[in-house]
Amino acid sequence: MISAPHLSHLNERQRMECQREEELCEHQCEPEHCSNCSDCLTTASQSNSDSPITLKILQKWVPTISPYFDKEHYCYVGQQITIQESIDYFGAIVWPGALALSQYLESHQQEINLRDKKVLEIGAGTGLVSIVASILGAYVTATDLPEVLENLNFNISRNTQNLNVHKPEVRKLVWGEDLNEDFPRPTYHYDLILASDVVYHHAALEPLLTTMVYFCQPGTVLLWANKFRFSADYEFLEKVSNIFNVKLLAEFPESTIKLFKVTAREN
Repeated sequence: MISAPHLSHLNERQRMECQREEELCEHQCEPEHCSNCSDCLTTASQSNSDSPITLKILQKWVPTISPYFDKEHYCYVGQQITIQESIDYFGAIVWPGALALSQYLESHQQEINLRDKKVLEIGAGTGLVSIVASILGAYVTATDLPEVLENLNFNISRNTQNLNVHKPEVRKLVWGEDLNEDFPRPTYHYDLILASDVVYHHAALEPLLTTMVYFCQPGTVLLWANKFRFSADYEFLEKVSNIFNVKLLAEFPESTIKLFKVTAREN
């Protein structure tokens, strides 16, 4: 827990997360443990395949006041993943939704086979989810705002360069801007879109929805994991549900995180 004087160094979003530490998972995996250790999974809903499964986030998310620091303890798909974070930008922090989505991809490889699939992550941030998807065999394009790309590229290169995986691509993507110019549909079609904690208290929700609509075409699956903090988050979910087919795949009750499968509606 960060002491009160240090909170002034954190942006608004981080302060709110820090002050709600009771919503963080009590369990934190050790470096040598993979993130799907059996004592972390709750299977209350597994008896009904149409019901969302209930899971716990397996690693704590804790803010820091250090400009840069390394997280040495992430472990997914049998690989140690080191992530450099920064408090300078929203996108340079590993948010809880990224842990939830990474865990889900790892533990549901049969249902979501990423081998040789074309995957786009929007709001990739530190790149954790993209790294996990790459380890699982996907052709990954990780995107975010220009100011985040240097750290994003560093993390992805650092964690994939010595692995036998498809080399991930890092690209600029400003939600709602120049989509057809930068990602023309005849050339860029993705099997899977990944998004984690892209919805929070900001003014970019309409451009985000525009971006989701643009990329989530027939045949594409959008996996969206989000910590629900504000009423605006649920309002955004309602808008998404009015446009797409939306199915709740998993819930992380201790963190108020929900993971949805979103697909385009048939005309």
